[in-house]
This record gives sequence, structure tokens and C-alpha cells, in this order.
Amino acid sequence: MTRPGTSGKSGPTMHHVAAAAGVSQATVSLVLNDVGGARVSEETRRRVHQAAKELGYRTNAHAKVLREGVAEMIGFVGDHVATAPFAGKIIEGAQARAWEAGMLLLTVNTGGDRGLEAASLEAMLSHKVAGVVYASMYHRTVDVPDVLGELPAVVLNAQDRSGAFASIAPSEVLGGYTATRTLIRAGHRRVGFINIGAVEDGLPAVVGRLEGYRKALAEAGIAYDGGLHLAGDGDEAGGYRRTLELMAGDRPPTAIFCGNDRTAWGAYQALASKGLAVPDDVSVVGFDNQESLAPHLRPGLTTLELPFIDMGRRAVELILAGTPTPGHTELFECPLVERHSVAAPPHLPNQRTGTA
Repeated sequence: MTRPGTSGKSGPTMHHVAAAAGVSQATVSLVLNDVGGARVSEETRRRVHQAAKELGYRTNAHAKVLREGVAEMIGFVGDHVATAPFAGKIIEGAQARAWEAGMLLLTVNTGGDRGLEAASLEAMLSHKVAGVVYASMYHRTVDVPDVLGELPAVVLNAQDRSGAFASIAPSEVLGGYTATRTLIRAGHRRVGFINIGAVEDGLPAVVGRLEGYRKALAEAGIAYDGGLHLAGDGDEAGGYRRTLELMAGDRPPTAIFCGNDRTAWGAYQALASKGLAVPDDVSVVGFDNQESLAPHLRPGLTTLELPFIDMGRRAVELILAGTPTPGHTELFECPLVERHSVAAPPHLPNQRTGTA
């Protein structure tokens, strides 16, 4: 069944919209293509848009690309971002900002497949996307494909090794500092730290969070004790093992900063296995604010939130501006989310910090 006033196969054209609105085809073109400076009254614009809506007219995106040289799309290429339990918020933020600008986000999750990544980027360039966001599931240093030098591109939740592209990443140092300072301000002097990897591996999250941890200790006049800093695996099992190691020492910590929430989950279980309660006996702070985990631990976990939505929005904003600064890394603060896993040490008045 065809709409009134259309030919059927090809759908409504600008000619049909012009006839329905009682204006010229040139006027329809000016209105629907939103040509700046066009002298068209608001009433005429209203009639044209109403006619286009009633007829089901769609602008020819391909023709617009040929005319303007760029599509109303932004490419988004990630490794495992779309399938990660919480990193998907990056896409949510990027997509919302693109939509506000009247653009679509063309998303590809490569699963780390370099062949798929290369094919996806070529397809995006052939479709004349306005730019590309190149994202990582976790904060690391990446080798960005050279082909992205042909258009505005931003590296997201990672840092470009070559220095040729702008990058957006969480401030790991500030995050580690905030987590440790939270425990120190509660009165703790023996603060353990279970990292999410070995410093030798050079991951920004591992190196940065340790730097923030040591900075907070130094600021409080607390000497760094290498025996209280252990390299974990970033998972529940590692958190469990490392917590047992920390608590087996002659002077166990009264608080533990865990490099991520899964590590903290393991720490909770290890402490429970020794008959210790969080936070009455040992306080715990995590990192990530993983929604499927942190609020549901008992007690709720005080943790640092990775600002994925804001980071995704900012990446698209830089693409829209068209001039991301090569080599510049923009760091985002990780806000503290306070729950009930931090209290004063057992030998001090038990005044808990944090809210529900």
C-alpha cells in the first residue's frame, strides 16, 4: 500500500513534499537540509516538516555525504567494551552525546580481533564518518592503526603509544590517592594495598594507583611498607589469596585498598574466613564501582567510580570539535562512592565514614 501522492516503489520525493506543503522544491531542500541563512519563515518550515512527516519522506543520506563530504555518523571501535560488565557505559555516554548533535554512533566490538578491527575501520572511512573513537575495555597503552590519521580520532580509556592522537583516560594516580586517603582519614595507619597486576608490566592503572597510594601515605607521614603492597590478579580468587597473605603477617593491616571491586569481593570472603568483620575489624575500599557487585556486598563497598559516561561524552565532543590535540591526554577524576565498608580502626572510637 502506497502513501497518498507518492509513486509507490521509490517512496515520496521532495517533489511530493513540495506539492503537499504548497511550496517549491527548492524551499523543501533548504528546509530539510537546514541550510544556514535561508530566508524561510517559521510557518513555511512547519508546513514542510509536517508534510514530510505525513508522507514518510526520508532525506537521502548518501546524497548528503556526496554533497558535504561527511556522514552524520561517528565511528566507535572497541575491543571488548560492549561486552564488559561495566565498560559499556563508555558507549552509553558517547552515543548520548552523538545523538544530541544529531548524529549516530556506528559501533563495532572487535573482541580484540585485529583483522576485524582493520576491516571495520576501512568500512567506516568508506562511509565517510565524521571521526572515530578508538576505545579499550581497560586503561592501557595501545598502538593505534595509522589509518586513523586520515580523520579526527580520539583514543578512549587508553593512551596512544605514538603520541599522534588525543587520549582520554581515568586519573589513576588521583584515584589511588583518594582511596588511600579515605582510609587514612578514618584513622588507619596500617593500610594494605592489593594491586591488579605487577608494576613491571607497566599498565597505567597498576602504576598510577600505586603512585597515588604512596603519595597519600607520604602526605600523612606514614612510611611505605613493601610488605603491605601485593601484586594481585584483578579477580576474586587473587583478592582472597592476597588478603590471607596480608592478614598472616606479624602486623596485619587494619585497612585494605583493593585495586578493583572483584579483588575487594575476594578480600571480604578471606576476612570472613578468619572470623573478621568488615568494617569493624578491617576496612576495605575498592575501585571501579561495578554496579553488579559493589552495592550488593554486605556491607556495601566504598569504592572509586570509573567515569565512563563522562569520558565517552567527552571523546565525542572532541570529534565534533574536529581538532583533537595530538599527544594530549585528558585525565578524568574518579569520584569516591561512599557506602559502609570503612570505619575507624578497632582501637579507635568506631565512627564510620560513608553513607548508604
